[in-house]
Amino acid sequence: MEIKDLLIFQSVAYHGSISKAANELCYVQSHVTARIKSLESNLQTQLFHRHSRGTTLNSEGKKLLNYSERILLMLDEMEKAFQDSDNPSGTLEIGTVETVIKLPVILSTYHRNYPNVDLSLLTGVTKELINQILKRKLDGAFVTGFGNHPEIEQVEVFQERLVLISSNENIPFEDLKRKPPLVFNEGCSYRANLESWLYDEGIMNVKVMEFGTLETILGSVKSGLGISLVPQSSVHQLEMDGAIQCHVIPEKYSKISTVFIRHADSYLTNTLEKFIETIQDLTAIDYPPIDKPI
Repeated sequence: MEIKDLLIFQSVAYHGSISKAANELCYVQSHVTARIKSLESNLQTQLFHRHSRGTTLNSEGKKLLNYSERILLMLDEMEKAFQDSDNPSGTLEIGTVETVIKLPVILSTYHRNYPNVDLSLLTGVTKELINQILKRKLDGAFVTGFGNHPEIEQVEVFQERLVLISSNENIPFEDLKRKPPLVFNEGCSYRANLESWLYDEGIMNVKVMEFGTLETILGSVKSGLGISLVPQSSVHQLEMDGAIQCHVIPEKYSKISTVFIRHADSYLTNTLEKFIETIQDLTAIDYPPIDKPI
């Protein structure tokens, strides 16, 4: 059995198609088919259900996929362990929620200091990013409202306050609470806090409106479509410009931590270690307090 056979098998498993795997790996289809058959012959079992739409892993294939992912991950970590230096190179895949105020500075500083590292960024909600870390699909991620997990190590980035935001219209606060909540997808910590606060305020069965980006949420709030709960740091300038209003809610729902997480069992490469050092150097920041009462 060759490592390349595991790479081919993994690609077919992920795509559910020999032709798509061949395109991804720049092989002809006949070569991919032959390597899969050779693998099945070595293991003395079929690995896929073949059908008109492509291929689907059977139970033996799922078992091999689990082993192959672990083997290929260890090989990748072995290479990184020998390539690390004070001038790291290679790739670094980072995930983040949308509202890390210091993220542009962190990324630009890191790129300036370590130009040989290829940075890639995936945005998502906290729950999705945690799953990506657990599956070892990301090197690290910025998340909010994270507690503890035995397989995850975390570095606190900063604590901040969430504020309820609305348009600049003069609306009584009790009426404001009944406006539609404008939120990210399920799994977002801000959304969970907003929904908990509304529930405890007796506002139930509200119809939320989901959006994919912070920019869209802010634009919709400004237009009067609804309310949202976001970090104060992300809307401070909008409030100063009079484009929105910020409202205090109890600390139980408004205090939140942003942390950087990584898989506890993954080898801490110098590439990632330098990234964590950059985070710690750049995340000390203060924002003006909100002094407006509810």
